[in-house]
Amino acid sequence: MKRAVYYQQTGIGMVGIAECGGFITKLCFESESVPMEAEPSEPDVVKEAFRQLNAYINGELRVFSLPLAPSGTLFMEQVWNTLAAIPYGTTATYRDVAAASGNPKAVRAVGMACNRNPLPIFIPCHRVIGSNGTLTGYRGGLALKMALLELEGKHKI
Repeated sequence: MKRAVYYQQTGIGMVGIAECGGFITKLCFESESVPMEAEPSEPDVVKEAFRQLNAYINGELRVFSLPLAPSGTLFMEQVWNTLAAIPYGTTATYRDVAAASGNPKAVRAVGMACNRNPLPIFIPCHRVIGSNGTLTGYRGGLALKMALLELEGKHKI
């Protein structure tokens, strides 16, 4: 199946969005790579993804409505579904996400699922924090995680 990827400068830097079969499959930050077989192209679903991403960055959108198709293990998909349910402007701990995903002892596995989330921002792993309230790792870097939480009204400096 043909895969497309398109890069665009946004308010958070250069972002790549990949698509396959009408579904958004990956969001890449500037330093990350996209699927090797992806062809440079901007199908309508990618245009819509960028429109919604830019509206979110500008504080005009709180909930994404995109056809997402992340690929991972069953546990990762359970975690990503749990992340998608964390409301805008709120945070949850890794322990909260583990419990909500059906395995309260899988805190480290939740961290790994967050790290491997192919659709950061669209699936809001930036809303997951340490149990003591501290910010922990984020694929886009801690500065971006902080900026996204500040955008949503959390962790104001």
